[in-house]
Amino acid sequence: MPPFVDHGAVLPRLSRAQAPLTREVLAVNEFGETERLSIPAERALTVYVDKRELVTLMTLGAHPELLVLGYLRNQRLLTSPFEVESITVDWDVGAAAVKTHRGIDRIEEKTAKRVVTTGCGQGSVFGELMDEIDGIELPPATLSQAQLYGIVNAIRLQESTYKSAGSVHGCALFRGEEMLVFVEDVGRHNAIDTIAGWMWMRQEAPTGATGCAALPHEGVLAPSGDPAAPDGLSEMALSGADKVFYTTGRLTSEMVIKSAQMGVPIVVSRSGITQMGHEVAQRLGLCAIGRATNRRFVCYAGAERLQLQPELAGPRLRAAA
Repeated sequence: MPPFVDHGAVLPRLSRAQAPLTREVLAVNEFGETERLSIPAERALTVYVDKRELVTLMTLGAHPELLVLGYLRNQRLLTSPFEVESITVDWDVGAAAVKTHRGIDRIEEKTAKRVVTTGCGQGSVFGELMDEIDGIELPPATLSQAQLYGIVNAIRLQESTYKSAGSVHGCALFRGEEMLVFVEDVGRHNAIDTIAGWMWMRQEAPTGATGCAALPHEGVLAPSGDPAAPDGLSEMALSGADKVFYTTGRLTSEMVIKSAQMGVPIVVSRSGITQMGHEVAQRLGLCAIGRATNRRFVCYAGAERLQLQPELAGPRLRAAA
C-alpha cells in the first residue's frame, strides 16, 4: 500500500497495528491425505469512539486503522478526517480506540437506527439507507473498454490472500489502468471502507482531468496543531473524480452508495448487481459494470460513461447446436 502524505498533527495519528493475515491448519483432502493449508485470519475488532462502544467489525486485520476511519466516513458519522485526533488499535484486546477533537455531534441519534443490508462481514448502515443520495453529484468521468480490460488484467495478476488462502473479498482503486491501492478483507464492506479511509489520509495535486482546480497543491497543509481544518481543507483527500472502484463482490445498493460517497463515478465487479443496486446507480448516474472477467462484461447502468471498443472483445462465442 502506498505511503501516506505526512500531515503532522493535522490528520489522525494511526497506530499501524497490522495483524498476521493467514493461519495454517491441517485438513484432509479427497485422497484421505492430511495437508497443511493457509486460511484467512478473522478477528473481532470492537470500535470505541471517545470511550463509547460503537460496533464490532469482523476483519482480516491488514489495515485496521484505515478500516475504522473509512467505516466512520461511510456511515456518515464523520464529515472530515480532521475531526479525528488518533486511532489506536490493540490486538491483545481486539479494540480500536478513536479519539476525536470535539466529539461526534448527535452520535446517539445517528446510531439509534440501523438498516440491515445484504453485506457480508458487516453490512449495516446507520440511519436511513437512502439519505443524502440526491445531494451527491458525481463528476463527468469516462472509462474506455481498453482501460476496463487493463483493470481486469491487473486484478488477475495481483498477488493476494485469496490466491493463497481463499475466502476473502478484494477491492481496489484505479486511475485508468493504474492500480493505486488493493485491499482484501473477510467482507467487501470492510475492504471498501478501508479504501475510503486510505483516500482520506492522502492528498493529490489537482489535474485538468479531474476538474478539481480548487484543491490545494501537494504539500499544502493545515496549520500545525490546528484541531480542525479550515473551510474546504478536508477536500485535500484523494479525489475520486478520475478513479474507478473495483470489487470482487456483488454490487448491492450499499456498495454503490459508498462508492458514490467517495466521489468515484465508475464501479466494476466480477460479480453481478442487485435490483436496488441497479436502481441507485441509475439514480446517481453512476456507471456500474459487472461480470467483468477476461474480455466479458455487462454494463448495467451509466453506459454513457463507457467508451465502447467492440473490436477488442474478440470473436463472439456461438452456442452449441
